[in-house]
Amino acid sequence: MTGAAVLEARDLARYYPVGRGPFTKAATLKALDGVSFSVAPGNTLAVVGESGCGKSTLARLITLIEPPTAGNFTLDGIDSATATKADHRRMRRAVQMVFQDPFGSLNPRKKVGTILAEPLAINTDMSGAERAEAARRMMDRVGLRPEHYGRYPHMFSGGQRQRIAIARALMLNPKVVVADEPVSALDLSIQAQVLNLMMDLQEEFNLAYLFISHDLSVVHHIANEVLVMYLGRPVEQGPKERIFERPLHPYTRALLAATPRVNPEDRKERLVVKGELPSPLDPPPGCAFHKRCPFATDLCAAERPAPRPLHGRTVSCHHAE
Repeated sequence: MTGAAVLEARDLARYYPVGRGPFTKAATLKALDGVSFSVAPGNTLAVVGESGCGKSTLARLITLIEPPTAGNFTLDGIDSATATKADHRRMRRAVQMVFQDPFGSLNPRKKVGTILAEPLAINTDMSGAERAEAARRMMDRVGLRPEHYGRYPHMFSGGQRQRIAIARALMLNPKVVVADEPVSALDLSIQAQVLNLMMDLQEEFNLAYLFISHDLSVVHHIANEVLVMYLGRPVEQGPKERIFERPLHPYTRALLAATPRVNPEDRKERLVVKGELPSPLDPPPGCAFHKRCPFATDLCAAERPAPRPLHGRTVSCHHAE
């Protein structure tokens, strides 16, 4: 089930001033620089790219951990740019996060029941008995047994801990869940179980997911739409099927070609990307990817390509055709 967008971002940016040192001059790090997207209830937008492309910065903005430097987003009908303190409280209930590391994201000194009931204790007027009952119901929904209620996080496997983290994220009935690499720390056999659980819960609660990952095989399993980022900017954005079947941006093609595939017929033509990711403190002029791109021309070095619609998606490349 889908409807109007529950999360909509417009030209989101996040800049960090980097101080002057004895051997360096003051600079601005543009961790995120003009990202727009929307996610409807029941849908998953996957954000992909190399480390340092701005994925986790985007997660921090959407979960209100940090404010955007520029741009704004609307969450559950509330505009971040004009939100009051009361609006911010509503927004924080409407968006919850599942972190990458199931071993670091749970308080080792608290029992599972307390961890799950804590969001209710902070944000609602429910009694202790009501909170405990709600926690037990959510445990059942994520596949945890009743006896797990009184145990500590260290007594669980990584997959079970991530189920606890997912349960905690859902305790306030959010509209949006931001999942930052939620299965990358898990064994492959457990990854599929956790992904299938997330998809079942999405259907049950009509959740919108912002799913951050560098693993394109995971993205292919769970996403409806894909946003490919490079050095803080979107380079290609559109429906999963179109991007996986016919990637248009050279960077997207390189990412897909580097994904291991068992079936030889599914393997993409190898696209060799030269060099390392440039420093976000000193990005190249023009297209940020041009120094690594095998198809780059003088135009790419001189002029940054604007996002434009092409073949059912948006792509930022002068030579996407």
